[in-house]
Amino acid sequence: MAFESRIPEGPLEDKWDNHKFEVKLVNPANKRRFDIIVVGTGLAGASAAASLAELGYNVKVVTFHDSPRRAHSIAAQGGINAAKNYKNDGDSVYRLFYDTIKGGDYRAREANVYRLAQVSVDIIDQCVAQGVPFAREYGGLLDNRSFGGAQVSRTFYARGQTGQQLLLGAYQALMRAVHSYGVQLYPRTEMLDVVVKDGRTAGIVCRDLNTGEVFSMAGHAVVLATGGYGNAFYLSTNAKNSNVSATWRAAKKGAFFANPCYTQIHPTCIPASDEFQSKLTLMSESLRNDGRVWVPKKMDDNRSPDQIPEDDRDYFLERRYPAFGNLVPRDVASRAIKHEVDAGRGVGPLKNGAYLDFTEATARVGHEVVEERYGNLFEMYDRITGEDPYKVPMRINPAIHYTMGGLWVDYNLQSNLPGLFVLGEANFSDHGANRLGASALMQGLADGYFVLPYTIGDYLAPLLGTKPVSISDPAFVESEQAVDDQVRRMLAIKGTRTVDEIHRELGHVLWDNCGMARSEQSLSKALAEIPAIREEFWKNVCVLGENESRNQSLEKAGRVADFLEFGELMVFDALRRNESCGGHFREEYQTEDGEALRDDEHYAYVAAWEFKGVDNEPELHKEPLNFEFVHPSTRSYK
Repeated sequence: MAFESRIPEGPLEDKWDNHKFEVKLVNPANKRRFDIIVVGTGLAGASAAASLAELGYNVKVVTFHDSPRRAHSIAAQGGINAAKNYKNDGDSVYRLFYDTIKGGDYRAREANVYRLAQVSVDIIDQCVAQGVPFAREYGGLLDNRSFGGAQVSRTFYARGQTGQQLLLGAYQALMRAVHSYGVQLYPRTEMLDVVVKDGRTAGIVCRDLNTGEVFSMAGHAVVLATGGYGNAFYLSTNAKNSNVSATWRAAKKGAFFANPCYTQIHPTCIPASDEFQSKLTLMSESLRNDGRVWVPKKMDDNRSPDQIPEDDRDYFLERRYPAFGNLVPRDVASRAIKHEVDAGRGVGPLKNGAYLDFTEATARVGHEVVEERYGNLFEMYDRITGEDPYKVPMRINPAIHYTMGGLWVDYNLQSNLPGLFVLGEANFSDHGANRLGASALMQGLADGYFVLPYTIGDYLAPLLGTKPVSISDPAFVESEQAVDDQVRRMLAIKGTRTVDEIHRELGHVLWDNCGMARSEQSLSKALAEIPAIREEFWKNVCVLGENESRNQSLEKAGRVADFLEFGELMVFDALRRNESCGGHFREEYQTEDGEALRDDEHYAYVAAWEFKGVDNEPELHKEPLNFEFVHPSTRSYK
């Protein structure tokens, strides 16, 4: 297996253009001879499948949703970044590159991030051509707003539903490919294993979620675009079906898992209302453009927020970070909010939040303007909490959101397992230790529309004339049998504890010990507790129903079984990284004023972990990060 980043030589601004010329090509007639399997239909998967099909490849698309348009990309709210400089406020490709490297706390590859900034400008043109209804100024030009970690306005948006509108654009491109180019779409189908033959990816094993049938697909290459693993914590902003199974099953077949401890905490989520809540709701980071974050200065101040005068309010983000104010990056804002809540100044019934207040913005620009910018978000908040944010400030609190870790990939988005490509949130490549807001949609579409269509040909060209491995090959038969055995094993346990109960227990361990704050003591505690929870699962879980039918209890059990293995790797990675950076905050490693303290001498590398079996210590492979164009410095937003 290869473990080489394949970053091109030459000046930063020329790397991608030179690389596109140097990669091997497959001519249009020969593209029809290659079969590609795409798993996942979010922005990365749908855009990749549509693009590959239009190029002429034979494409099969797998999604566990009933429709591709139900992928979790639909939930993204605030916007998508692009270095268009429409506001004429000093933005550029290099500034977007710099902000992303700095925002990720200098733990991302320079070449990948610069490429992302380059192609960002093309993404907007692509989406406008598809009819995506971006917000526009009075004169008809596309509007922009600011997001955390930047001092320019580069975020394109469609009110508070940008992900939905972008996904509909990618979805229509995919469905056009289904009808015009013969793409085979497999809805309600879950990938449960990657098949490897002679060191190459040969295909996947799936389960039909309606019938329970286990079957295989063979292809020359497999593309995973299956999202992140935030639901390992049980309580997160992710859709309940979001999981780690596809990437974790690939890791168990030899693909390296990179930086699993890099998990992002989003600062503006609606606080949990009780301990039995199963899902948190995100309030877009775009709200921090006009909303001001504050807590009462007095402990246990039970007055209604509209009755608390200005002198009794602490606008702590503006106080601590005057240069960026409320638009500091997510990890910085989240830790600041946590600090206030832990100090006893939390607000709400459970004292677990801070206020996000639009009183000043409404007075400045008027109610109609605020409603035009954020109306659907305000309506959603009102429906969930029963509180009108036009009259009473929103309550927000940090929660698990995005995950920066993922399967390791090279510059071509290929994992160390030849023939396995990984896109979007499922890979580790572009965000370092912290993702800036509005960059997830940018990466997903960049990978699918503008990167993979070039780079996958470099892998396929030497395979011209070869056929996919037959699904009757022993490699497929063994994988199918292993999947079937696990399904039947879970159904046979017939224990007394529900899948959700065990998942919640794992989530508490991960959040308490490997969440916003971590320490050697807490991480060691988690490593001691997770194996016991995993053992309890396999001895005492209750999975209702049967195999040969639609069985959502069984679906959930398989995903939780993977979280119970993956969670241990996440904790192990956090324990090995003796520094604080971005979303990985070790309490032992912080500055005097509570900011993250990196150790560039010892930890400026990508941690790529090789699976060595359950209950065995994984093997660490290090990819050094070399900063040629941006010098790592103390990250400051003051």
